[in-house]
Amino acid sequence: MDENNKKLVAATSAVLKYIQQEEEEIIYSQPCPAAAQAPSVKLRLWGLSGRQAQMQMRNLMQMKAFHGAKFL
Repeated sequence: MDENNKKLVAATSAVLKYIQQEEEEIIYSQPCPAAAQAPSVKLRLWGLSGRQAQMQMRNLMQMKAFHGAKFL
């Protein structure tokens, strides 16, 4: 294979790779039809607040923030 053929093969493969990447970007940029039909999730603030408080309490206990404290 001479030098010109190597350059031609390299340029062709680079162009094909670029075109393939552009096609993938187009496919991934389109919205998913299954996601459009998914039901909306109702946000429940009381439940979210309760779970957040529990996680915060566990985190404080893990950091031993209550070490030595006496709760009556």
